[in-house]
Amino acid sequence: MKNDLDTALRCLASEDHPGLSAIEGTVMARIQERRAAEAAFGAPLVVLAALGAITLGISASALQFAPAVAASLSPFGPSTALAPSTLLAAER
Repeated sequence: MKNDLDTALRCLASEDHPGLSAIEGTVMARIQERRAAEAAFGAPLVVLAALGAITLGISASALQFAPAVAASLSPFGPSTALAPSTLLAAER
């Protein structure tokens, strides 16, 4: 069996694929179909997302919460509640 790469490549180059002439039209038709599907579905979804964001913003601004107050922290003082020594002593 003789394997000649040049002969095999010449055979491939001489034959055209039967669907090659219609590939551009097929690709463009699929692009148009996808754009039409996205346009039909995308616009209502964008409007719904915008209305949801506005509603969430208004409702969040309408709620009144108490202002946050920072607790005093003394990392080197004896009143540190989460120090390992106080946590270990609490179990005894």
